[in-house]
Amino acid sequence: MKRKYIFRIIAVLIIILIASFSMVSCKKVAPETTTTATAIAQTTAVTTVETTSTTSVETTAVTTSATETETTPPQEQQQIMYTNTQYGFSFTLPLSWKGYKIIESTWEANPQEGVIAEQGPLISIRNPKWTSENPYQDIPIMIFTLAQWDSLQQGKFLVSAAPINPSELGRNTKYVFALPARYNYVFPTGWQEVEKILEGNPLNAF
Repeated sequence: MKRKYIFRIIAVLIIILIASFSMVSCKKVAPETTTTATAIAQTTAVTTVETTSTTSVETTAVTTSATETETTPPQEQQQIMYTNTQYGFSFTLPLSWKGYKIIESTWEANPQEGVIAEQGPLISIRNPKWTSENPYQDIPIMIFTLAQWDSLQQGKFLVSAAPINPSELGRNTKYVFALPARYNYVFPTGWQEVEKILEGNPLNAF
């Protein structure tokens, strides 16, 4: 009987030891599993953020580049504009005329006995390459009042030695803008370029 009792006590002790060892092992494994899961989650989060950030930067760069391409015209298509608010007109020039000068003078009608000579503004747009040694062709613009223009068309006065009237470039409610007849009769440097500019109807009256 004593032996049986002793064996039972020993068996109970063994069971208690085994149970204690199992609990300690479970506690050790659980933190390791949690740590591994946390590390995986953090790695996934970082990868997602980096991927999203890279995609956003690349998308923004492509969009900006496309916008700049659409809104910026090629340099050869760019133009500059002279605007005269006093008489109400603008004149479009090629980019090569950047730095042009405006020369203001007066046109006068041919004198006639007993008649007050008509006169008016003459605005010349001067090529920036113009020099006294090598004058380039100006773009002359004669400005007439509507009444002066009507009188000119009726032959009441002349503005050149040739019996040819200026050619109209445009008009607004107060003035007519015209190109003098035979303005390039001496064919200075650049006269072909001026003719090409005038072919594009560059004057806009407002």
